[in-house]
Amino acid sequence: MASSEEPNNLIESPSSPTQPLLTKSYPSPSIDETLLHSQQSHVDDHTQFLQISYNYGPRPFKDLTFLILFILICLSTFVFGIFSIAHKNPNFSSLSSFSYDPKSSSCTKVSSFNDQKVLLLMNFNGVLSSKNESFVQGVIWVLVITFILSLPMVYGILLLLKHYTKQLVYVSLPFFIVIPIGVNVYWFVACTISSTCSDALPLVYRILLLIFVFLVIGVIVWILVLNWHRIELTINIIGVASDGLSRNLGLFGVVPCLKLGLIVFYVPIVVFLVFARFNGSIVVRESKGLFKCEWKQDSWVPAYYALAILTMLWSATIMFEAKAYVTSATIAQWYFSKDDSTPKRKIRSSLRNAFGPSAGTICFSGLLVCIVRMVRAAVDSARDENNSGIVNVVLQCCVRAFLAAVDFLNKFTINFSAITGEAYCSSARMTYELLRRNLMSPVFVETISSRLLAGIIFVLSAVYAVVVCAILNGVTDLGVSSYWIALLAWLLLMVVLGFFVHLLDNVIDTIYVCYAIDRDRAEVSKPDVHHVYVQLPISRSARTPLNV
Repeated sequence: MASSEEPNNLIESPSSPTQPLLTKSYPSPSIDETLLHSQQSHVDDHTQFLQISYNYGPRPFKDLTFLILFILICLSTFVFGIFSIAHKNPNFSSLSSFSYDPKSSSCTKVSSFNDQKVLLLMNFNGVLSSKNESFVQGVIWVLVITFILSLPMVYGILLLLKHYTKQLVYVSLPFFIVIPIGVNVYWFVACTISSTCSDALPLVYRILLLIFVFLVIGVIVWILVLNWHRIELTINIIGVASDGLSRNLGLFGVVPCLKLGLIVFYVPIVVFLVFARFNGSIVVRESKGLFKCEWKQDSWVPAYYALAILTMLWSATIMFEAKAYVTSATIAQWYFSKDDSTPKRKIRSSLRNAFGPSAGTICFSGLLVCIVRMVRAAVDSARDENNSGIVNVVLQCCVRAFLAAVDFLNKFTINFSAITGEAYCSSARMTYELLRRNLMSPVFVETISSRLLAGIIFVLSAVYAVVVCAILNGVTDLGVSSYWIALLAWLLLMVVLGFFVHLLDNVIDTIYVCYAIDRDRAEVSKPDVHHVYVQLPISRSARTPLNV
């Protein structure tokens, strides 16, 4: 009887509070060793995964190879740029003054009519400036006022999304259809009345364009109807994200500073590219028995162009990834704080980690994004060249699917790295395991909320443009130019509000990853977030983990 009871005691031992799982020094012959080892490894992995949380302590440097590579590329760009300025050829700007001299068999400088050309250009510019002075003044004043008003508008929209998300969304939804219909009918009637427009665009083409726009509007309506059952959940997600962003308003100052820093970094590189063209010499070229003087660039100039453009592209993607990293680290500190208390100096610590221990990870992520965009541009250009054939179509579809997967994985990897401080590859693996283990569906969070926010800012920007156009027509005599000024104001406001929407998207993604960590740890850091995110649909592609 003692030997028959021993296996039962050993099997029930994991549920005992005093005896840990598989603490016997030797297994019972009646128990399958393979099952025991698989259960023990699963418990060990799960226990290791439960340690994931925000890393407040000092973080080790990760992915230093990519940081060193980026620094070397930047140094090479600046060194060769300074060299291009020091060794420029001043004769480049006066190339038209050189002509071939048969006596010396070389190019010599002769007198020209540059002074007369300058006088003609000055007179022509004077005519243009007197004619367009009122238009330029209108553009400047409208854009300055729009930019000043956009700052309180962003804060007001944030408060509306925080407290009245449902009302703002349902008020904006009808305008998704009304505004395109109104614009479509308005241009058709205006073009029909105007003799200039009607002569340039015949009636048949106007009707076809009108029908095409209505078909696009019909697709928008179909998308809204198809996703109507998800609107309520999306509203709650946007409201929770707006609450988190409102508690970290310092991000509105830090993120624009990152973009400003990128512009400052671009200025010397653009200057270097301009002066690189001046590196060369004027040589004699023979064409069909005629000799003429042409400019010949130095052989290293095209390579420097490629290097400088690569530096600019990589630095741009690094800036975007750094922005996502700082946003994720800041929001994660707020999310995991206890008793709704906001940690002090959270943005400062996020910046220190972004440009310190995790700088290599951000460079690695930015390099991947840069490569993905370059490959996607190459695929698009190949498609535009009308490369027919089933093989080309299949290859393009496969490449696009792969690039979309890399983009999607990278999006949540940088969020996870900002929270834990892990290297890029380990963050990608752990993020995938985190989402797979919890059967979560991030596609819903990514697509629906982004499109809804984009629609809201489109409606608000369009209403603002209509108001600007009405004011200009009432107080000025710009005529048709007022429509162009209103269009520029609409574009500027779209850019500013688009920055806000992109920042809010980063907050949504970060809260999503934090919620996944909470769910895996069986903890609740923010009850209001759990109340909303628990309603997300379960991913059907993932399998339920083995329960011990």
